[in-house]
Amino acid sequence: MVNIGNEWDALLADEFKKDYYLQLRQFLISEYNSRTIYPPMNDIFNALRYTSYGDVKAVILGQDPYHGAGQAHGLCFSVKRGTPPPPSLQNIYKEINTELGLPIPNHGELTEWAKSGVLLMNTVLTVREGQANSHRGQGWEIFTDKVIELLNKREQPIVFLLWGGNARSKARLITNPKHLILQCAHPSPLSAYNGFFGCGHFIKANEFLKSQGIEPINWGLSN
Repeated sequence: MVNIGNEWDALLADEFKKDYYLQLRQFLISEYNSRTIYPPMNDIFNALRYTSYGDVKAVILGQDPYHGAGQAHGLCFSVKRGTPPPPSLQNIYKEINTELGLPIPNHGELTEWAKSGVLLMNTVLTVREGQANSHRGQGWEIFTDKVIELLNKREQPIVFLLWGGNARSKARLITNPKHLILQCAHPSPLSAYNGFFGCGHFIKANEFLKSQGIEPINWGLSN
């Protein structure tokens, strides 16, 4: 079955045995065997693989993976080096540059953030090539809601950055007063000017972490 390789394996062991997940697994086997699906099968759980439960400082939620060739690799908003940063990620970089004065990277791979405690998780973890939201309603939402619920139970504070309607709908799962929820518009070019630009989330996240005695996140990326 699934082997993530850290604390998530034990925390999600029961989830992987539930009927909805077994049905999702059969659906995915059929999809990967008959169509082009992103990300590659071995990258589906990269968000959890790179950021173990106890290491999570911040959570950024995406909707579903990029559906173009060579883009998705299991971290929301991230693309592998060599693939141009998509527009939403370019806007994220612009906001970080405005807030923190950090240089805009020449690539779109966010693995460094994931390894430093930013859980970069889509609410749906797979997609058909060229068909956004095509794996919606197959069970992934139940699974990723469970991940959020587990994080909500954690004693150590976490910052949840919820951008856009899909992510903001998950605020209802975050009830623990120890955590900080930051909400605004999605960084997409269609909505970034409606509140994403100027949101101050990267500064606010680090100020909150520091106030809790937690090492802030380095939002810079090496080129």
